[in-house]
Amino acid sequence: MKTKIKKAFFIVIGLLGLGLGAVGAVVPVLPTFPFLMVAALCFARSSKKLNDWFLGTKLYKNNLESYVKGEGMTKKTKVKVMITVTALMTIGFIMMHQIPLGQLTLFLVWVFHIFYFWKVVKVKNEEA
Repeated sequence: MKTKIKKAFFIVIGLLGLGLGAVGAVVPVLPTFPFLMVAALCFARSSKKLNDWFLGTKLYKNNLESYVKGEGMTKKTKVKVMITVTALMTIGFIMMHQIPLGQLTLFLVWVFHIFYFWKVVKVKNEEA
């Protein structure tokens, strides 16, 4: 019984991540990458059949496959992720104008994101 509930939970969260990731592929303000990563992790934990289906989708292949294989991301994708993260964190930063600790936390998370995508994530050639 517990296993079925756990699998259902992962399926629901995975579908939510997939939906938001699909919207993010079209809407420039919404990030695609993190939502698709959530979907990939949840589908892998929920069902082999669902995971295999997701790994075969164009959305996965265009946005995550090279990163998951350790090949990195294209420069365009890295820049898009960094711009999206910066825009969203700026909105949060402004909204927390009365909470300096919240602003500091968001700033530190933003610095980590920029460092991670700039220095840790490899750049993949567009042709590869």
